[in-house]
Amino acid sequence: MTDAAASSSSSSASLRPPRGPAAVPSLGAEETTAAADEAFRRHTSPGLRRGSGAGGVAVVWFRNDLRVLDNEALARAWAASEAVLPVYCVDPRLFGGGTHRFGFPKTGALRAQFLIECLGDLKQNLQKRGLDLLIRHGKPEDILPSIVKSVSAHTVYAHKESCSEELLVERLVRRGLEQVVIPQVGTSSNHNKPLNPKLQLIWGATMYHIDDLPFPVSNLPDVYTQFRKAVESKSSVRSCSKLAPSLGPAPSFGLGEIGGWGSVPTLESLDLSVTKAEKGMHFIGGESAALGRVHEYFWKNDQLKVYKETRNGMLGPDYSTKFSPWLASGSLSPRYVCEEVKRYEKQRVANDSTYWVLFELIWRDYFRFLSAKYGNSIFHLGGPRKVVIKWSQDQTLFESWRDGRTGFPLIDANMKELLATGFMSNRGRQIVCSFLVRDMGIDWRMGAEWFETCLLDYDPASNYGNWTYGAGVGNDPREDRYFSIPKQAKTYDPNGEYVAYWLPELRSFAKERRNSPGAASYIKQIVPLKFDGGNQKRDQRFNRQTRPKNVYRRQK
Repeated sequence: MTDAAASSSSSSASLRPPRGPAAVPSLGAEETTAAADEAFRRHTSPGLRRGSGAGGVAVVWFRNDLRVLDNEALARAWAASEAVLPVYCVDPRLFGGGTHRFGFPKTGALRAQFLIECLGDLKQNLQKRGLDLLIRHGKPEDILPSIVKSVSAHTVYAHKESCSEELLVERLVRRGLEQVVIPQVGTSSNHNKPLNPKLQLIWGATMYHIDDLPFPVSNLPDVYTQFRKAVESKSSVRSCSKLAPSLGPAPSFGLGEIGGWGSVPTLESLDLSVTKAEKGMHFIGGESAALGRVHEYFWKNDQLKVYKETRNGMLGPDYSTKFSPWLASGSLSPRYVCEEVKRYEKQRVANDSTYWVLFELIWRDYFRFLSAKYGNSIFHLGGPRKVVIKWSQDQTLFESWRDGRTGFPLIDANMKELLATGFMSNRGRQIVCSFLVRDMGIDWRMGAEWFETCLLDYDPASNYGNWTYGAGVGNDPREDRYFSIPKQAKTYDPNGEYVAYWLPELRSFAKERRNSPGAASYIKQIVPLKFDGGNQKRDQRFNRQTRPKNVYRRQK
């Protein structure tokens, strides 16, 4: 066992969770609000003024950027207008449709609830700054042109996405806006000329801005290490955008014609329901909770200084940052996290752990840029390299994996955690991916689409990028990505505490037997392992070759 692995094992034992569900963040409402208010104070500039040519109405189309702090689309809209109208569209394709190939629910109930909380918090944060959030149910390409016409908006500002479904919606919205003509009233002939509103797309999902890369996306390196070294040496992270104390006013006309502000959806209105988890982690949605979690993990609990040693844990809220659900929904800016890491390094300590959080954020960036480079190939069976592998779509095998009934406690515990909480550790994701594609031989896209359904921190670039890596069809040509279940259990759950937490029937077993209880005492193993614990040399070689380049590197 490496020193890091040994440290991780001991740390995970000290960070074991309570029997009931643990809120993330665990701060009370007042402390969360105070942490968020402090973050906003540090990013508010009282002297900020609108541009000299600002005028008319600008619409901000919120998508996967459900925040106010460091929201460049919102900042630009405010600077270029007299009034700002924030809009969110509850798209039935996301909340009522199925995944592309296998038809799993597009957005599971747990992520839907998290997003509902994000919308409620966004609405409150906008209201505190003189705005509000207009919420409509329907497709953006149908809703936005109608709203733009009603309020005579000159521009729709939004953050640009990189994957095909989102890019299609952008094209449809742009096409719809081209059909809208806004009459202009002024004193000059130029002002009287009718206006076609435009869609202004802004890059804002990554820590490093796409325009600051030392190469065009088409020349993005196919090996992460090359990308990381290039951006670290030749690029810099932009500062978070500053906020004016007030972002108002909202448009005072036209809203009556479109039925008022609308309300935040409920699970019931989306035809979804969720059973409250009795254990595990419960993530609270919204920008305020995100800023509270950064404060809690970095400053209150002082966990940042040991992040690298604890990040391979599987139990409890504090073995890792848990920022990923808020990063995926855009409730938390990666640039803000970077700024907080730098502030922590100045005020407390700079070490491998503080750097490693940025290392992981660069992985997240890399997957986003890869999705822009490779397009739809990250969703294809053969991946970007068009690898030909014979996969099975055996439904019985897949369902045993999905439901946590494989007979391998480490697999089953991770899958039950995913079902109960919408979250799984970085280590767990690597293990269950390897088991599905290597030991079961199941089509990796089935696993990827199930994660799409369940994960609170789902985003297409990271999810499918990770799965192509795990399945050996990603752009990185190294294919030796097998995780020995016995060795992983021995290294990362040596006392069986994790599996006993999620599989109570194992609690009565001796600690050393919990991860291999035997068919007579537990579910019969549904498939034999391709490489059992006796093949330790191969598994160790894999881990040395891929450390730190592990399969799941966006989730933290």
